[in-house]
Amino acid sequence: MARGKSGRVVLEIDPELKRQLYATLETSQQTMKEWFIREAEELVYGEKQPSLFDNPENNRADQDK
Repeated sequence: MARGKSGRVVLEIDPELKRQLYATLETSQQTMKEWFIREAEELVYGEKQPSLFDNPENNRADQDK
């Protein structure tokens, strides 16, 4: 499998799976990029690493409780 140095990830999946994935992401108002980064961060870092897409205001509210 080729691995370039850019930040791109390219993969080939079944077209029907792709269609269903995009439909599911649209329902949850997420982009493919947001979903992939969140899933990749959880896989690599576990729950200890906050997502790039987390709202810092939400994190502060949780800490005040």
